[in-house]
Amino acid sequence: MRIITKRRMLVAAAIFWALSLTARALEGQPFSDYHARREKLGAKLDGGIALIFAPPEAEGPNDLYGYRPDNNFYYVTGWPEPGAAVLVAAAREGTNNNPARPYTEILFLPKRNYSQEKWTGTKLGPDDPKAAQITGFERVESLDNLRDELVKLVPARTVIYTDVPAPDEESNSKEALHWLQTANSFPVGTSYDDIRPLLGSLRTVKDARELDLIRKAVNASIAAQLAAIRAIKPGVTEREISSLLQYEWDKRGCERPAYAPIVGSGLNSTVLHYSDDSGTIQSGDLVLMDAAGEYSLYASDITRTVPASGKFTARQREIYNIVLGAQKAAMAAFQSGKSHLQRNQPDSIHDIAFNYINTHGKDLHGEPLGKYFFHGLGHYVGLNVHDPGDYSVPLGPGMVFTIEPGIYIPEEKIGVRIEDMFYVDSNGKLIQLTESLPQSPDEIERLMSGK
Repeated sequence: MRIITKRRMLVAAAIFWALSLTARALEGQPFSDYHARREKLGAKLDGGIALIFAPPEAEGPNDLYGYRPDNNFYYVTGWPEPGAAVLVAAAREGTNNNPARPYTEILFLPKRNYSQEKWTGTKLGPDDPKAAQITGFERVESLDNLRDELVKLVPARTVIYTDVPAPDEESNSKEALHWLQTANSFPVGTSYDDIRPLLGSLRTVKDARELDLIRKAVNASIAAQLAAIRAIKPGVTEREISSLLQYEWDKRGCERPAYAPIVGSGLNSTVLHYSDDSGTIQSGDLVLMDAAGEYSLYASDITRTVPASGKFTARQREIYNIVLGAQKAAMAAFQSGKSHLQRNQPDSIHDIAFNYINTHGKDLHGEPLGKYFFHGLGHYVGLNVHDPGDYSVPLGPGMVFTIEPGIYIPEEKIGVRIEDMFYVDSNGKLIQLTESLPQSPDEIERLMSGK
């Protein structure tokens, strides 16, 4: 039996405490992954300072759905508790007026509020002796010390990168920036720039562990979609199907829906962001289900369209096959390092899908169907279901995104969307994460018949 050193026991205890106290249902990544992201962020700051705030604990009516970490804050820290801040200071060479500064990172935690913890649960305070071990930061300070630390690190005329809100926009940094900007002791000439484009460019490419979390969200959502497809029949309400979807992915570890589930039958299937889920499924309807779960804050996004009676009509099958053909055409045209999701760009797979739809089939008036496909072909997926990123760059290794053509014809009460998730592997190959979920009309009919 190997002897376990006291140091290892302390580290193990700290990790266990961290997992039980803070992570709860979240499956985090190793501290080294978050540290590497902070270093990459520091390299983009051109000698400036990054300052990112976590939202505070919600209270009263705002606490109805519980606390969810901010995506950007969580991406660089892995810390799931409210009210914190992280500072990343890029290394800079010394000048006549300002001394040299090494790369610096500090996590600031709010002091514990024991009265509030009776309602929201125990939190980690900055004075806890294990705070560094638990958070993965070498330096953990009280949030009350933030201004003093900034004064030490920020010379005159330095840029602070943070989530600068527009005048009518709410932001985690809004009150904090006001406090900093009105502080008499703050260095003169400090300016503020929006950090979100920098973080968006980093978040566009997923690492292996992020991809693993996305896979878990996808697999739980596939299981939910399968259960829902089997349960659909005339007389069942849209809300019953929506509830079943959420139950199925929740019991597989998802914390919440990745977005408001859409279950639309009949005419409702033609409404892109229909969210009432209040109708009753009728014989002859198509049922469109755009619904997926979020696992450890990572989203998935899946849509399937099925016939309420278990069999597509000839017209429904025709439209369905056109949508499916458009998706397959986009997939076949994909080239890593060249293809774009956006329309009217070189090598646009959106345009491939649109042209397929517009040259296959007609509406009841003999007109092409392209006008019934009026949304984008896809989007990035990550910590947000519509993850930020630069759509002007071509799709390449590490990127995760959807391909989701659709046709929506209110006059015929036919709405069809087929949405699958993909990523590009290190060799530039397009990998379909949702491949195990039936797509073809025949597969869907077999599934609905119980075969």
